[in-house]
Amino acid sequence: MTTLRLGTSSYSYWHFTPEVTPLEQVLEAAARLGLAGVELLHRQMASEEPAYLRSLKRRAFQLGLDLYNLSIHQDFVWAEEEERRREIEHTLHCIDLAHELGIPSIRINSGGFRKRAPFSELIAARGWVEPWEGYTLDDGFRWCIDAIEQCLPHAERRGVMLLLENHWGLTTTADGMVRILSSVGSPWLRAILDMGNFYFEPDMYAAMEKIAPYVWLAHAKTYPGGGTVYTLDLDYARIFRILLDAGFTGYVSIEMEGHEPAETAMPKSIALLEAAWRQAIER
Repeated sequence: MTTLRLGTSSYSYWHFTPEVTPLEQVLEAAARLGLAGVELLHRQMASEEPAYLRSLKRRAFQLGLDLYNLSIHQDFVWAEEEERRREIEHTLHCIDLAHELGIPSIRINSGGFRKRAPFSELIAARGWVEPWEGYTLDDGFRWCIDAIEQCLPHAERRGVMLLLENHWGLTTTADGMVRILSSVGSPWLRAILDMGNFYFEPDMYAAMEKIAPYVWLAHAKTYPGGGTVYTLDLDYARIFRILLDAGFTGYVSIEMEGHEPAETAMPKSIALLEAAWRQAIER
């Protein structure tokens, strides 16, 4: 594939501030920028009512935009079975939402050994990987793998892919990602590469190479104005080349995580990624 299918996550326009940016506003902005599609953040949805879902689907179609992923928040690392069941039920519900929206995939997380602390402490703890007292890392992987396996039959019935992202916890490392993906071994489970989330890997590019064969969607973190959490100097052309060499043919979804307003930061992000893609193709 030599064509860059560039879209944006609605997260680029809303970083969990009290005032939520409407998804309709994100769709309009993406269309003005000439992007191919939008990845919807579940927490950014104003409603789950059928009329609202239909309105988003209709507007995206009118604007010529694909809705290619629904990014959800769930956590399968719980010692309590009833808590894991609650997270599974939430995931099944989001599979149904994606189906109603005509979205072919949802982002899932592995979860991790949370300390009920702010994100800054996740960074200090290097991803919340260390188990709670009395439990082991193997326990966490067992809970996560079992939960994913319970979600897969419904995902297949609905025709919705589960895409596991390197989003801290058990997926802080590429080895953790591969352990889950290979243990489940289902054609309905693949991966999202978040380019900015192998933060604790000694060689983030080697980590990306390790999971690249599984990647069906890429999140391109950009940091105009400096990152809201941290800033990485990413070699996007190198990352694109890694993905292309592994046979990647999916969407690249911008996750603009800088302090600069989206109105000016997004055009810069698009130009940056388009230039990097051209460099990757020429290599």
